[in-house]
Amino acid sequence: MTLREACQYGKERLKEADVPDAEWDAWLLLEYAGGFTRSHYYAYPEEPLTEEAWQRFREALKMRSRRIPLQYITGVQEFMGHTFQVNEHVLIPRQDTELLVEEALRFLKPGMKFLDLCTGSGCILLSILAECPHVTGVGADISAEALKTAEQNRKHLDQKAVLLESDLFEKIEGLFDLIVSNPPYIPRGEIAGLMEEVRDYEPVSALDGHEDGLYFYRRIAEESRSRLKAGGGLYLEIGYNQGMEVSQILKEQGFVQLEVKKDLAGLDRVVKGIYPG
Repeated sequence: MTLREACQYGKERLKEADVPDAEWDAWLLLEYAGGFTRSHYYAYPEEPLTEEAWQRFREALKMRSRRIPLQYITGVQEFMGHTFQVNEHVLIPRQDTELLVEEALRFLKPGMKFLDLCTGSGCILLSILAECPHVTGVGADISAEALKTAEQNRKHLDQKAVLLESDLFEKIEGLFDLIVSNPPYIPRGEIAGLMEEVRDYEPVSALDGHEDGLYFYRRIAEESRSRLKAGGGLYLEIGYNQGMEVSQILKEQGFVQLEVKKDLAGLDRVVKGIYPG
């Protein structure tokens, strides 16, 4: 089977399984299975696919047809221009989260120290360090498996960062100029209605924000006060409809200069606050 025929075959199989973006996913899985670039594909569409690549491609199509996320099949996801390793122990980095990184970079200055809570794959922590090398970064997560993934990404990106297994601030010491977090924020009752890829395969512990989705915001806002320097920032990713509620939570804990930043889709995505000390 040629590369062109294999790509068409993959598109048809994924369409039969009602996979969203079947054509795009078929191409990416073929690229993954065959180990070639798109320019090579366009230059040599009639090149035969090797038997090894064909078998790998068919297996990948079966996995995607079961709605296993594409990124868990290929094992990687792009974020802030970097390639991160991902697996079933961490959330897949999303473009929306890049706004949190961009806002953190505007705040940080050389010599500052920041903390990334619920670090997962380490995409926020390591992307900040890659763009702002003269700051110190600490990443914390309750999941030991997630931290193994973050450590792999730390080594791959050759960044210096401290990674701690901690239930939020449980094992965090010292003071920080900035705390960032993309915590679990999906209301528990809404998880069953999420896309299959998210509901069935991404780690529930990284999604479940308890009854109203605000549990972790309350904890972080309260507990961060003893870990922020005077004038320190608390920057949180939020769900599209949580801007007012999370802002109120921060206000009740003494945070000032509150802002809600919108993502490229015009939806509330980040709440920012300053703790006066």
